[in-house]
Amino acid sequence: MADLRRIVWLASYPKSGNTWTRIFLANYLVNGDKPVPINQAHRFAMGDSVVKTYAMVAGRPIDPRNVDHILSLRDQVLRGIVSNGADVNFVKTHNMPGSIKGKFMIPKDLTRSAVYIVRNPMDVLLSYARHFGRTHEQAATSLANPSNWIAPTQHTVGQFLGRWDAHVEGWTKPAEYPQLILRYEDLLTDAEAQFAKLLDHIGIPVDEARLKKAVKFSSFKELSGQESVAGFEEKSSHTKAFFSKGQSDQWKDELAPELIEKVRAEHGKVMEKFGYLDE
Repeated sequence: MADLRRIVWLASYPKSGNTWTRIFLANYLVNGDKPVPINQAHRFAMGDSVVKTYAMVAGRPIDPRNVDHILSLRDQVLRGIVSNGADVNFVKTHNMPGSIKGKFMIPKDLTRSAVYIVRNPMDVLLSYARHFGRTHEQAATSLANPSNWIAPTQHTVGQFLGRWDAHVEGWTKPAEYPQLILRYEDLLTDAEAQFAKLLDHIGIPVDEARLKKAVKFSSFKELSGQESVAGFEEKSSHTKAFFSKGQSDQWKDELAPELIEKVRAEHGKVMEKFGYLDE
């Protein structure tokens, strides 16, 4: 029986650095003399929530709001990805691991490994609020909601997030496949060292010159510059730009004290594990 473990998951809670990671990977793989256009990054790491792929499997137009139908198609969608002949397929996901209505979201028989990017939930909250057009209070409630999800749209099926702490714990607990955990804050501090870990994890040789170039081509300055000229397909209608600030510790200036305490009370155990209570 053929080994179908060909998916390397690029996973994160929304607004935690997944897009940056995928654009770095695209630039490293292409190794061109100019940056990969940000609207082409999906060619190197497709998402698991694209309506078009579910419709292809169904053989007809589908209603993204029909959750039961979407879940019934998910396994076929993922098997379609691994049947493309490629040895490795990078797949972006914001879905929690585990099962939804009895359907496993991250099937181990298709999974080669996973890369999980974690970010301080205080800063996740701020970016989440901007991206989804919520108040800080609403975003804090969403991050603590076990049923939190990204509702389906014309182009994407629903994505099941759950609580921030449960999402992180689910993706970082010991699994039957290799895992790499990267902190967004460490990527900001030393992108070259952290992305070198990514390349090593997925089995791609690290070339120092190529690494430096890919980091430069995926810098916040480069990405925001591209967006200002050509726009970005993943930008929501609620915000002026997808690439807003690209910083850490924004919460110290922007988050109300009572919300800081709420986040710590809700997610403190996992925050402490990843060093976020020391800040």
